Amino acid sequence: MADVDSKLQQDIAPAPDADALFGPVASESVRYLASMAMTAAATVMAVGVETKVTIPNLSLVFVVPVIIAGVSLGLGPSLCSAILGALAFNFFLTEPRYSLAVDDPSNIWAIGLLLVVGLIVSGVAFTSRQRAIEAARLRRQATVLQGYSRDVVAADNTNAIVSITSQALAALFRVPVVVMLVTEGRVVSFEQVGDAEPQEAELEAARSSLATGTVMRGDVYPNLASRFDFWPVQTAEGPNAVIGLAFDPDERPAAPDTLVNIVVRVLALVLDRQHARG
Repeated sequence: MADVDSKLQQDIAPAPDADALFGPVASESVRYLASMAMTAAATVMAVGVETKVTIPNLSLVFVVPVIIAGVSLGLGPSLCSAILGALAFNFFLTEPRYSLAVDDPSNIWAIGLLLVVGLIVSGVAFTSRQRAIEAARLRRQATVLQGYSRDVVAADNTNAIVSITSQALAALFRVPVVVMLVTEGRVVSFEQVGDAEPQEAELEAARSSLATGTVMRGDVYPNLASRFDFWPVQTAEGPNAVIGLAFDPDERPAAPDTLVNIVVRVLALVLDRQHARG
């Protein structure tokens, strides 16, 4: 069983999402500071080049940090870079220098166009980043489900089946998980991943889910005291099971049922097969 769990962990090790420069632990303030630093670097480069040689469309230098921020830092920092870039171009590179006043009407158009281009680019870059993150998430979920299907079918006892299932669900959703195996109303196997241990009210909600064959949502009537969402796993002849996931109320996925139902069906088939073997 230890070898099976180790193999599963290698297959479902979470791949980093599409954050090229900063991981998810980076605070919002760090992201904004990074966008400001990139805009400042672009300003220094533009001023340095402008003092040496005359280059048309030098304002496009300020689009570069907007793109990098949109891809790596998020929409807010990217918009911040766009606005700061337009202000820096006005302050340092248009007459009168070191003032936000503009003498030449053509410069007003240049500043306005730079701002519009920056806003559009930030939106496009952010959308591309979100799509890359979503694609990475889907690839990770597919890898988890493939590894789970292979390893749970190869398991040779119910304890291994329950353990592999709980590990796979924890890798899919990155939340505390409980999987309970129930025979004739008694819990015969229990596996927990994470630090959210179910209380008696939550165990009662799990029994109710299995008895009624319906999904019981946590923090929703009549399970107001439950932190777990419970899914029943009903088999034809083998032992039944209940799957519980403790979602953070502020980070609950929009539609977890699709993935959980795949695990439920695979688990039901494997439990029936194990029962037939026994």
